[in-house]
Amino acid sequence: MTVGFAGFAGEVAEFYARFRRGYPPEVFDALRDVFALTERDAALDLGCGTGQLAVPLAGLVGTVVGMDPEPDMLRLARETAAARGVDNAVWALGSDADVPALGALLGGPGGRQLAVATVGQALHWMRHEELFRALLPLLRPGGGVAVVANGAPLWLQDSDWSRALKGVLEEHFRTELKASCGTGPEDRARYAAALEDAGYGGVRETVTEYRAPLTFEEIVGGVWSAVPASALPPPEGRAAFAERLRAALPAGEGFTEDVRLSVLLAHAP
Repeated sequence: MTVGFAGFAGEVAEFYARFRRGYPPEVFDALRDVFALTERDAALDLGCGTGQLAVPLAGLVGTVVGMDPEPDMLRLARETAAARGVDNAVWALGSDADVPALGALLGGPGGRQLAVATVGQALHWMRHEELFRALLPLLRPGGGVAVVANGAPLWLQDSDWSRALKGVLEEHFRTELKASCGTGPEDRARYAAALEDAGYGGVRETVTEYRAPLTFEEIVGGVWSAVPASALPPPEGRAAFAERLRAALPAGEGFTEDVRLSVLLAHAP
């Protein structure tokens, strides 16, 4: 399944908001400590989706800007922030190509006001080399970039249920699923090298591993959250898919996901 940002609309955005897991406290502890975040700071979460990273990040800074090219994602992020009483988040329609224009909003040329720019499970859709260079002039001294990966795709994990899921998906979509969506070791090394090439210092990776329970509904919902809207089966066709998947998965209602959480951290010069 390969989908651009434009695919995350309508029901797909709803599935994304409901079934994409949030980020554990270790991520926010690292951001606060590494970049010395305070309530005087501003942060950018690029490709913010429905706010899984941006909403809790708002608790560490004075303002967080959540930017995403999909209006439905931003609508749901805004609703999530309001439901949690977060009133210091700004939601902006845009992609990585729009990052240079943020300079005008952040005080014009030389207005190095961002303490941190974060990218979650979205960097694989972006021109990361250009993005890293474009962010440099927006970052305050001591600020930097954090690239967060919250585990491999559900269908690319080392478990019987994941391998069974992969087989059903490949048959259903008639394609081989290999892309790690920026979560694999090769991807992380490539991003780290690009940060260094762009002029960042102190590039390093922190890794946290944890186990997360999954229900069958969460597996199916996680799949639909990653399918482009144009390929999402109609509601009347989803039950048949779920039946095929349930028959292929190991017996039992509960499943366990072993998550490797990676955070690449890099300081602006």
